[in-house]
Amino acid sequence: MSNAAKKVIDSNVAIVANGRSPQASIDCELACIELLERCEHLSICLDQTSLIMDEYAKHLSYAGSPGVGDMFFKYLHDNQYAGKNIELVTITPILAENRGFEELPENRFDPSDRKFLATAVSGGAQVVNATDSDWVEQQELMNQLNITVQQLCPDCCTRQQN
Repeated sequence: MSNAAKKVIDSNVAIVANGRSPQASIDCELACIELLERCEHLSICLDQTSLIMDEYAKHLSYAGSPGVGDMFFKYLHDNQYAGKNIELVTITPILAENRGFEELPENRFDPSDRKFLATAVSGGAQVVNATDSDWVEQQELMNQLNITVQQLCPDCCTRQQN
């Protein structure tokens, strides 16, 4: 993998890039599109168990169109085993309801987002977020795990908190 900072990209980034997130502003959508259009030049972490790819598959098209989020998903699908800029890291799902993964301490994080966090911890990667307020609200947990979050749409996350 290249020396660039490794990234774990939350599925909301691709959903916003596809224009399918009503709470996202046009500036937010453009920020997501700009990031994902550079996916071939990013160092991306995925989990070996395919939990992240399974999450992407719920919202994105394997055809790679019509949106930029779909193009990103197709790129990952086609290149995840090529060993170029995509790193597959080990995460360990566990039954502990308040943790979700061996890599995480007890937490109140959204269970559907824990796979992204566990992958970031395992891969030493930064999380990229667009519209999910959990990444802001759980800052103490991020600090504890030494995880940074790139907020593509900071206005969206602060507006959405309730």
